[in-house]
Formats: sequence, structure tokens, C-alpha cells
Amino acid sequence: MKNLVIVVLIAAAFAGGYGYGRWYGKPFPAAAAGERKPLYYVDAMHPWYKSDKPGIAPDCGMKLTPVYDGEQQRYEGRTLPPGTVEITPEKQQLIGVEYGTAEYETTKDSVRAAARVTLDETRIAKVQPKLEGWIDQVFADFTGKLVRKGDPLLTIYSPEALATQQEYLLAIKAQHQMHDNPVHEMLGSAENLVAAARKRLELWDISDAQIDEIGRTGQTLKNLTLDSPISGFVTERNAFPKQRVNAETVLYTVADLSTVWVIADVFEYEAANVRLGQPATLTLDYLPGRAFHGRVSYILPQVDPTTRTLKVRIEFENPGFALKPDMYGQVELQAGGARRLVVPQSAVLNSGDRQTVFVDRGSGYFEPREVKIGAQMDGRIEILSGLRAGDRIVTSGNFLIDSESQLKGAMGPGADHDQHNH
Repeated sequence: MKNLVIVVLIAAAFAGGYGYGRWYGKPFPAAAAGERKPLYYVDAMHPWYKSDKPGIAPDCGMKLTPVYDGEQQRYEGRTLPPGTVEITPEKQQLIGVEYGTAEYETTKDSVRAAARVTLDETRIAKVQPKLEGWIDQVFADFTGKLVRKGDPLLTIYSPEALATQQEYLLAIKAQHQMHDNPVHEMLGSAENLVAAARKRLELWDISDAQIDEIGRTGQTLKNLTLDSPISGFVTERNAFPKQRVNAETVLYTVADLSTVWVIADVFEYEAANVRLGQPATLTLDYLPGRAFHGRVSYILPQVDPTTRTLKVRIEFENPGFALKPDMYGQVELQAGGARRLVVPQSAVLNSGDRQTVFVDRGSGYFEPREVKIGAQMDGRIEILSGLRAGDRIVTSGNFLIDSESQLKGAMGPGADHDQHNH
């Protein structure tokens, strides 16, 4: 009986004794004696939806429920998650609140990395003489010169090679003399001498054309010509007239740049997305608008302990020699596609150990929702948990909403009531 009297007294106070009440700083008129007038109407399934008039809830199709004096806490304060704040439309416009939607997209995964152009190490040739002598003429006379396979690089005078040429001519002469000899063993011995002398000349990188010329003319060549073993650019030169050389002297380095390697530095956490044969695109600042296409040919087996990056080798065709060693560029590795739930990147507030998105709960209410993020791609970010497709989210102005949400949390459960009454 005592409890019933207390309830009646409280109801009387709200209904007429006080004349008005406050909730979130908004006064509501006192009802006439004996009449209960609804303050507003809500969706019972989604209490954050409010309407000034009765009707049908847009989300579930149910009839809106009236809310009377003293029931606001039930529908507003207790049903909304902690940290939820109310922002009036005027204030939303003032702070520039904009909206987006969490939605599924089929995204193309890619890995971006800084890269550097290098020589294809399988297309480099070192030119060294296999005999001792002196350089006479130099044809490839500067670094950077483009030479073709078989082009003469220089000529060498070698007493040892000259003596072997003479032995070769004597063996040919003996072979001719023994040609009509009835003792076939003698002819076979002469032929063996010719073959042995010719083989020694070949081992010294004397070309077949030069050896044939010696045999045809019967004259020794004072200077032997060294030809380029491949087509490419002279990247190193150590050959000058009158210079004495031996088998240890590196005369030239020739590099074929028709194909180059590009070394990309892929961050350790993205290494799992790189595989052999993966297509790659290279762009360079000095060639805007142009892209080169290649494939991953090798993944180095060790991570750089300083930069925590993995070096990935990509092979590119180099038409017109546009790609030059030691150029810097950017590489994009295509890693396939997947269907992902994504939101605009600006929607996620990232504090380092916590990521938050503000969800529009309707009627000016915004709920802070902790999310787990995944891959980032072209201004969008993957949401692994915390949101559902179709959720309406804040994409601009969320920093100010977050400040008010944190202030509310710091002030305690009654913060909203106190703020609005002041």
C-alpha cells in the first residue's frame, strides 16, 4: 500500500504538479488532468527511431509505440549502447557530418612497393683474353657504347698465338704432302696435327673465320681480333692501345639491356601475397603515364633485418632501353581478388590499438562501434568484424562526434541529462 501511494505521488508530480519535465534538455508540456498524451512514438524493435506522429515503423513494418512521461529512459537511455551521442541536425550541418554505407565489393588485391632497376645478371659478359700479348687497336673505345654480337672490340699481338699459327700452317703443309702417301698411318698422323693446332687456336677465342683465313692464305695473322660475345652496352672498359694483357685481364664488361631485373622491397607483412610468376606493373616518375609489365622471377630467401622488407626480383622486357639500371620506380603486384565488406577509409578512427566507426542509429543518435580492419585499397578499408552490410556510417565529422562521445563516457551515465539541463 505504501509503494502504491509513492507511485501515485510521482505520477501526479509529472502529470500536473510540476507543470513540465526535461529530458536531454527538451521541455515537454504537462498533460491535462486525467489525460496521458504521448511525447513521441518509437519503433519498438529499433527504439532509436522516433516520430512525432503515430504510424508504421520503416524497418520492420510494425506499428509505432507511444512513449509517455517518465518512459524516455526506457526507450532512450537504456537501449542505446554506451558512448552513443545525440547530435541535432543543426549541429551536424555545422560540423560537416557526411555519411556512407558499409557494403560488399569484389576487390583486386595488390601489393605496392618501391623498386630499383638493375642489370639482368644472366645477360652480362666479361671479355678477357686467353693468351698473353699487347693491345694494338681498340674499336670499342668508350664506356656505354652499344655493340652487337660479333662486332670487333680490339686486336691483340701475341707471340704465342703467332707461333701456334705457324704450327698450324706446317701441319696443313704436311697433310698435303702425305695426301698421296700409300702409308695411311702417316696421313692420319698429319691430320691429327692439323686438328690439334686448330683446336689450340679455337681455345684462344680465335674465330673460325680467322682460322680459315690463315689456312686459305697460308699467312699468319700478326694481330688477332677479339669480338663481342653478346649484343649490349659496354658498362666497363679496361682496354687501351699498347697495353700489355694476360689471361687475368678483364678488358670489357658488356651488358644486354633488352631485358632487365627490377628489385622490389616488399614489406614483411605483405610477403605472403607474393608468389613466383605473379604479374607486376612498373611505373616511373620520369615516364608519367607509361607502365611496364613483367612477372616475378625470384623471391630472395632472406628479409632485410634493418628495413623488414623482402626483396622480390621481377623480370621486364625493355624495348628501346627505356629502363636504365639504378632507376627508381613503384611496383604493383596483382594478388587476385576477393569479396570484402568495405567502408571509406575516412570512416575509421584509428588510435593504433583500437579502430572505431560511428554508426547512424537514426533520429540524430550515433553509436561508436569498435571494428577490426583488414586490407586497405584505393581509399577504402576492409572491415573484418563490427559492421554489417548496409550499416549507415559517418565518413566526415566523426572526429568531433568521437570527442563528444568520449566526454560523455568520462562524465558517467548521467552525462547526457546533466549536459542538456545546463
